[in-house]
Amino acid sequence: MSDDNPLARSKPSLDIGYFTNDLEAMLAFWRVGVGLAAEEPVEFNDGLTQYRHALGTSVLKVNTARGGVATAPPTGYRELLVARAEVATPRTLHDPDGNPVTLVPPGHDGITGVALRLAVADAAREGEFLVEALGCAALATDTYRCGDSLLFVEQDRALARAGHWVNAGLRYVTLHVMRVDAAFAAMVAAGAEVGEEPYSIGRIARISFVRDPHGNWFEVAQRAALAGPWWAD
Repeated sequence: MSDDNPLARSKPSLDIGYFTNDLEAMLAFWRVGVGLAAEEPVEFNDGLTQYRHALGTSVLKVNTARGGVATAPPTGYRELLVARAEVATPRTLHDPDGNPVTLVPPGHDGITGVALRLAVADAAREGEFLVEALGCAALATDTYRCGDSLLFVEQDRALARAGHWVNAGLRYVTLHVMRVDAAFAAMVAAGAEVGEEPYSIGRIARISFVRDPHGNWFEVAQRAALAGPWWAD
């Protein structure tokens, strides 16, 4: 996509966002157990802190909130799958909060970076949202490519609406765009529900959130290091 397209991406990969009340154990899981390199933590939104980890071209984000976060209701994000060169066969781990993380050989089910299993009450409606509002590509009736990341959509008609993004668990994914205000407006015009309108975190990033038809959260972000400034000096 070119910069003329409001959905133009500043990087192809999705980033992954968790919240936890058990920070030390969660950081040990990702840094020691999985072996991810960490960045310096970033404080954003009043009382929220983010611990960022390199996961190929994606970023794995472990977030905490002052005073803790609720554990329910969950979102539809059920499993993170990660391609790792050192893995010969799929291996499922569980982080300290019980979230499943499956390490797979590169190329397994088409996964070269990260993928997520997303359960929704109406898979066809979700597919329309992913293609029309987010600009993902449909590879099959249940598989969508967002840059070089994959979403596997599973139907569960009994599912209730997803909970807020500031709750414990696997909560949101991040799409990095060249111009966040334009991308947010285009997504909402295409049927995305407003989650949070664009706002700036200093000069690090300008972010927003949209929600799918089932309430799941998608962060839409313009990170200055990737897309350049949104401010005028």
